[in-house]
Amino acid sequence: MSPSPEESLRTDSAYALELDRQDELAVFRDEFIIEDPELIYLDGNSLGRLPRRTVQRLRDAVEQEWGGRLIRAWNEGWFTAAERIGAKIGRLIGAGEDEVVLADSTSVNLYKLTMAALEARPERSRVVSDDLNFPSDMYILQRAIQHAGTARRLDVVPSPDGLVVPFERLAAAIDDDTALVTLSHTVFKSGFTYDLAAVTARAHEVGALVLWDLSHSAGALPADLKAAGADLAVGCTYKYLNGGPGAPAFLYIRRDLQAALRNPITGWFSQEDQFALEPDYHPAAGMRSFLTGTPPTLSLLAVEPGVDLLLEAGIDRLRAKSVQQTEYLIGLWRAWLEPLGFSLNTPTDPALRGSHVSLGHAEALGIDLALIHEKQVLPDFRYPDNIRLGIAPIYTSFAEIHEAARRIQAVVEEGLHQKYAGARPEVL
Repeated sequence: MSPSPEESLRTDSAYALELDRQDELAVFRDEFIIEDPELIYLDGNSLGRLPRRTVQRLRDAVEQEWGGRLIRAWNEGWFTAAERIGAKIGRLIGAGEDEVVLADSTSVNLYKLTMAALEARPERSRVVSDDLNFPSDMYILQRAIQHAGTARRLDVVPSPDGLVVPFERLAAAIDDDTALVTLSHTVFKSGFTYDLAAVTARAHEVGALVLWDLSHSAGALPADLKAAGADLAVGCTYKYLNGGPGAPAFLYIRRDLQAALRNPITGWFSQEDQFALEPDYHPAAGMRSFLTGTPPTLSLLAVEPGVDLLLEAGIDRLRAKSVQQTEYLIGLWRAWLEPLGFSLNTPTDPALRGSHVSLGHAEALGIDLALIHEKQVLPDFRYPDNIRLGIAPIYTSFAEIHEAARRIQAVVEEGLHQKYAGARPEVL
């Protein structure tokens, strides 16, 4: 059946180019290192591109600060970097400048805040999560509950379809015995995004705390933590924040909770008078109390340029473009990929969707590998059958999305995926 005139327009490459011409954020693409213009990068939800400014920032940090200033550089910006950059991230996630700090990894920060929350609700036994949560988060929760004592338990709310968890189902699981609700704001597989304010309000109705993982949200969509009255949050900086591989993570604690919660992994960077080096521990005030040891300073400094670019672009403008681009990609799926056996594993409602689109296919792994090795498209894959197409609105173009959909179509029509049947690479 021939497409309608409207469908022809929306699937024509000229339409994608026109969208790019109209895009007021298109200028930011030049702020990133793009060595191969033929390579379509759709994995910014796993590792963001390298900002050009980061190259110079690290050169200065190594050559001038470490090389020239040596230990004096601690008093010239290094020592306060975790709080300074944290304050900037706070502006992206709707938090106050004194409510976010960079420290450790997402997993370590999740453990810290889980243990602190359980200690703050000693009379309650339940931690509530869902079966869409990131597996590493679940590993952390399982061990934290063991450390917290046998009276605690983890209750996992099942998704009815593996894609979303209806609010009513989650709300029913949160009761007066719930100490903590902890979820991924945007789910790593399907891109389903919770109504952060509604979930937080439900938890607060029964006196529970809420801990959000913003790893697949921060930098692509607003979280509005302050408006929601959110308690706690963690997130990584190497996805949409473009901080670099293994970059330090961030943690958020609502201002009025900071004095009430205790860091379970104390260290000299959270000591009140750090350089007195006294034998007894006394926690520092504010977010510094949730630091632990000396930060990986070069990695920490590398986070700032990417955050600055997002602030310049504006998180609301980035979200608007992300919605437009994911909607465009879903339209291309309908026109070209659904007839080839691809399912849409992402909500169609943009209010329930983050910045990646997941496509299912019975031969998804072979298709993913063929895209990488044959068609110069870099998506990622999640077992058993999920190809994730991550859209980073600060540098992803509409033309790239159009061409990526064309190349996915070509892989299947040309049978290129069949040569990768049975392959299982170490990193996906």
